[in-house]
Parts: sequence; C-alpha cells; structure tokens
Amino acid sequence: MPAFDLVIRNGTIVDGTGNQKFLGDVAVKDGLIAAVGKFTGEGAEEIDAMGKIVTPGFVDIHTHYDGQATWDAEMAPSSWHGVTTVIMGNCGVGFAPAHPERHAWLIGLMEGVEDIPGTALAEGMTWDWETFPEYLDALEKMPRTVDIGTHVPHGAVRAYVLGDREKPGAVPTDEDIEEMGRIVEEGVRAGALGFSTSRTVIHKSVDGELVPGTTATAEELVSIGRAMARTGHGVFEMASDLNREWNEFEWMGRLSRETGLPVTFAALQSIAKELPLDEQIATMRAENDNGANIVAQIALRGNGIVMAWRGTVHPFRFRPSWIAIEDLPWEEQKAKLLDPAFKAKLLAESNDFSSAPKDIGGLVMAIAMGWTLQFEMDEDFDYEPPAEASVQARADAVGVSPQEYAYDMLCSEDGTGFIYLPILNYADGNLDFLEALQRSDDTVNSLSDGGAHCGTICDAASPTFMLQHWVRDRKRAAVRPNGKITLENAVKRQCNDTARLYGLEDRGIITPGYLADLNVIDLEHLRLGKPWLAFDLPAGGKRLLQKAEGYVATIKAGTVTFRNGEWTGATPGVLVRGPQAAELAEAAE
Repeated sequence: MPAFDLVIRNGTIVDGTGNQKFLGDVAVKDGLIAAVGKFTGEGAEEIDAMGKIVTPGFVDIHTHYDGQATWDAEMAPSSWHGVTTVIMGNCGVGFAPAHPERHAWLIGLMEGVEDIPGTALAEGMTWDWETFPEYLDALEKMPRTVDIGTHVPHGAVRAYVLGDREKPGAVPTDEDIEEMGRIVEEGVRAGALGFSTSRTVIHKSVDGELVPGTTATAEELVSIGRAMARTGHGVFEMASDLNREWNEFEWMGRLSRETGLPVTFAALQSIAKELPLDEQIATMRAENDNGANIVAQIALRGNGIVMAWRGTVHPFRFRPSWIAIEDLPWEEQKAKLLDPAFKAKLLAESNDFSSAPKDIGGLVMAIAMGWTLQFEMDEDFDYEPPAEASVQARADAVGVSPQEYAYDMLCSEDGTGFIYLPILNYADGNLDFLEALQRSDDTVNSLSDGGAHCGTICDAASPTFMLQHWVRDRKRAAVRPNGKITLENAVKRQCNDTARLYGLEDRGIITPGYLADLNVIDLEHLRLGKPWLAFDLPAGGKRLLQKAEGYVATIKAGTVTFRNGEWTGATPGVLVRGPQAAELAEAAE
C-alpha cells in the first residue's frame, strides 16, 4: 500500500519562507504535507516535477467573489493562476447582512463599485440568508476549487442598521454605531477574517451615490475596530482617497495601537491622490514606528482599464454615433463599426460629455483622448510598455491620427481588439517605484480584484504576472540594477506573507504539517494568454478572462484541481472560518 496519497518528485522547491530554493520531493497525506526533501515511500499518485518549480498555493487577499462564490465551484479566473485561497468582501461591499427589501440596493452597490453585472448577481444569488453568520453558513454548503474567506463589509452593515436613513453624508447615532459594532463582532466570531470599508469618491453605487463608508467619521471606524478586537482577531481593510483633511493614518494608527489588530489599505500611485505614494508609505511607517501595525497593499502592475467595443468603456464611448448604437445587439453593432462610412462619421464627431460623471473628469478625458496613455494589447503584450508603444506613438509612426489608429485596433480580430489604459501605478511610465516596495515587510502583494471589474480590468492573473514579469522577463531590469525580484521573495510574498496577515498559519509554506496547497509550474514556459470577453455569468453577464500556460498542476488540500490549466472537476475547497493553525504534531511521517 502506498505510504502517501501524492508525491511530487524531483522539483525545484520554493518553499514560501524566502529561503533559497532546493531540489527535492514533496509528499502529501490526508490533505497535509507529510514530508519534504528526500524520503522513502511511494505515492498513490506521483507527479514528475523535473525542471519545474514547486510552490505553495497562492493566497489572494483582495477579491470580490462575494456573489460568484454562491453559485460557482470553479472560482475562475483566480483558480486558473495557482490561487488556492481567496479572501473576498473587500472595499466595504458585500451581501450580508441583508434585509430582504435591500437585496436590489446591495446589488446596485456592488455593480457600481466593482463593475459586476447586476443582472448576473440578481439571477445567480439565492439569498438564503439575512445575517452575516447565515451568509457564512450558505457559503459553507458549496464545495469549490479554492478555500474562501471573507470580511464583514461596512456598506452592508450600515445599510442594515440605518435602513432608509443610509444616504451619502448620513450621520449614525451612538446607538447605530453600537449596533454596527455588534454586527461586526458577531460576524467575526462566526468566522469572518476581518472588516472592510471604502472611503474613495471613485466608489459609487450604480445610481451614482457615494458608498456608505465614504463619509464615516474616525470615531465610527475606531468603534467598529474595538468591537472586532473583542473577538481577539481580524484585519481592518480599507480603500481610501487618503485626503489630507481626513488624516486617515492618525486614526488607523490609533485603531491598531488600541486594538492590537492589523490595519491594511490600498497603496496606489495616482496623480489624483493628495498624498503621493512615497508620502503614504512614509506616513504609514511613522505610525508603525509609534507602535501601530499598518500594512500597505500594493499592486504589481498598472491598475487600469482594458477597453473594448463590448467592454464597459472605450475611447469612443462619448461619441454621438456610438451612443446611437450602444444598445443594439453585438452583430448589428459590429456591422456598423466595420462600415467605413460609419467609421468616418464617428471619427468626425466631437465627444458629448453631458452624461459623463463630473467628479472624475480627468479619467473621462484619459479614456476619450489620452492617446499617449493608451497602449495596444497585441499578442505578446508587455504590461510595462514604453512611451514609444503608445497609441499616439504608433499612430505617428504610420502617419494616421491616433483616434483612427485606436478605432482600427478595437476593430481588429473581428471587433475584439483591446486597448490598455493604466490609470493607477503608471504615472512615471514604468513600474520602477514598485521594486523596493516588493522587498519591504510592511507591504503585501494584493489588489487583484479577482471576480470584479468584469468589463474593465483583468488583474486576477497577478500571481502569474509576478512570476513572468517581475521574476523572469522584466525588460526594464536590463538597464536598472535590482530591476527584478528573486523567485524566492516573489513566492514568499504571494503565499506566506498574504496568509500570515490574515492569521492563516496553516498554509503558504511547504513544510510538514501545513496544508498541501501546491503548484507545479513550468517557469521557463509560463505565459499569460491574451484576455478575452466571455458572456458566461448568469443572465449572460460579461467578464474579462485571462488564462496562462505553464501551470502543470495546482493542488488544493492534497487534491489535484487543475492539470495543465484545465479543471479536473475536483472541489476540495472549503470556507475558512477565522484564523487557522497548522497541525504540525500530526504530520510527521
């Protein structure tokens, strides 16, 4: 009888600790790692990993699968990229607690903030819950390819407590705040991994209203943090504009020092933020030097918009001719778009910005006319494109106007072309500023937004991008010392560091006693595929998807879930309730 359920042989093990990679084998028994290195004993199944790397399963702490997790077992696209654990309920949006009469309101909040089709959410969710613990019970019923954990979202909590009083600028009473704290404490005790809020004016409901947490006072937020602290664990997560007058870091530091809990925020380079990224980091570190535990979540590439005719936005979104056909079926739209006469008419028109949001005028202009900021997504697209790859530069090179060049790009491949517009993390035209941050203990790789921004962003492939771009291929590194990051550091950041932040001490490292969440990766041939728009959500909802070549196997709790990028049909994933500890004493061979 085989000694082990699974043995991965002859791999280059990158164990998640940051230590030097080494050649060896990994044995799995009863869902746990049983032995690492050289040992006797065969496996009921064996995988030859000669020439491949073996890593822990990736832990993605910033996703929005709150609705999708109630109907989808595959959990794509994150599961296609070596992710074995996702944490959702970020940015203050989610679906519990939920009064029955507030379902549509919560859907509108998620649709507006995260660009998830409301029709898909309305058709896909069964709403067999009201309280947050009941929501966790509902999530627990479905097995999946990955483990899922979640936050208690501020938007849902505020709406549940304030009811019809929840409007932009609403001021809760002391009793309201106490009740919000009680609900958050109840949710964390039931198994939530933390609490989340949003304080950015970019986040609006589908009706254009600011999300509930935007105007919350520091007292409200700290009070909720105190309630969470009564459970003894939990992460306080936030997206914010970090306006100077709000003095966000002061209350974040105060909350963390008082409660002992970690506070984490989205740290992004943006010309629209009052605090430049280096000042964000410096202010955070000053608070940490004074006893706080604040962690910056960083993205690994330009956060931006993937534009397409059938996407949420594109450069011609505000031209009258487009507005006239935007509600037509795609085949009719395509016939118009490929008609030279229609093209000439549209390109001769001015933009009509009357329907555009007024408070994000800079973004609207970048979408409609930012030709120096936009890039063609060709077959071997480099997500750190130089200025000479912009729409403007390429149009100049062939002697046409940039708008005509962009139009033709979108019409390529039968109308399925893409344009990339990095609106965040690309103010310098490169990613150099992220090099040092990826070697810092007070930052964590994050912000994939898996499951969200279905018609505009496709960053759930972040772990693959990290390995392909930052470890192996980065071209800017050829002229900059330390322009890449090491394989060992990359894996540590995406596995161990993300897991530890949320108290998931049972995963993220390849050592006996830890969960057998593993990837076998052909790093030499790892390659992101070209994105595509699928219409496979409930009610035919659209989403941008992106696969990768090079994942030989992904293993969740000892079960192979993906082979060569294809789902095996296995669903060993479970709901993670609260912090987790490794069963070290039970794992020895």
